[in-house]
Amino acid sequence: MDAKTAAKDIKQGKVSPLYLLYGSEKFRMNEFTAMLEEHLIAKEDRDFAVIPFDLSETPVQAVIEEAETVPFMVERKLLLVRDAALFTAGKEKVKLEHNVEMLSEYMQHPAEFSVIVFMVNGDKLDERKKIVKSIKTAGTVLAFNPLGAEELLRWVEKGFRERGCSIAPGTAEALIASSGTGLQGLSAEMDKLCLFAGTGGRVDAAAVESLVHRGTEQNIFTLVEDIANLRLDKALNTLYELLKQREEPIKIASLITRQFRIILQVKDLSALSYSQGQIASQLGLHPYAVKLAGEQAHKFGSQRLRQILSILADLDYQMKTGAVDKVLGLELFMLRLGA
Repeated sequence: MDAKTAAKDIKQGKVSPLYLLYGSEKFRMNEFTAMLEEHLIAKEDRDFAVIPFDLSETPVQAVIEEAETVPFMVERKLLLVRDAALFTAGKEKVKLEHNVEMLSEYMQHPAEFSVIVFMVNGDKLDERKKIVKSIKTAGTVLAFNPLGAEELLRWVEKGFRERGCSIAPGTAEALIASSGTGLQGLSAEMDKLCLFAGTGGRVDAAAVESLVHRGTEQNIFTLVEDIANLRLDKALNTLYELLKQREEPIKIASLITRQFRIILQVKDLSALSYSQGQIASQLGLHPYAVKLAGEQAHKFGSQRLRQILSILADLDYQMKTGAVDKVLGLELFMLRLGA
């Protein structure tokens, strides 16, 4: 089951007694728990009925004891259990005696008046563990992995609609290009843009350009995009903006190298018929970053990309040994590429 289906079931009153949430998208995980809390517990009862735990500080048997205790003044309790490392392969930072057998026994006969949500700080579960197999049988296990490229665009478009403002074509892409793929940051920027536009207002790429701060990595991506499209004036303006922000030239060169290396890797893997998701997993990148790198890869041949990486390696050596002025070296590199 995926999170969307689980949310639909909850809204229809089909609630599991146990949930296990894991994955790298903590923002979506928190959104899910907030939705669960909203549908299960009345606002005025949350001080009594929503009980947080942290398994790095509290043994799991304390969670079970609370789950089995009849609620006071409310019909149902929601137990939010963070740092549930006992479901992963990694070792716990703090040594606590967790009675996993007690948890397994509880899973066989969970209390009707309690819902337990375990939140794992990790991308994977340890499928070899008996406790993981048990909760898959007794409860609902949900993965919160990065959204695919198209899913991310739809998520942004939906976010604007939910905030009561419309967007011009290309606005979602412009926002991701400026803010990055982090959902927390994108959510905050959408709040700001819709506040600027007003209820029923319209947000366009120009508003994104003027209101959204572009991070260093986003600036580097734009710089490489401008180089690929022979927009050297824009590329140099981005470089000077980064220098104005006191970014170290060697760091800028390193980030440019990283972007060109990603482009080459995406190009090579695409030639081997890898899917966008497979490439993202292989390189440890967000699927949207793979999509954009794939678009840039069409503008370069593989041999040309290897030549550029060789030039950047020489530039790095010259900058670090003082053989060339750092800023001048970056300028000459970009002019050479444009030529």
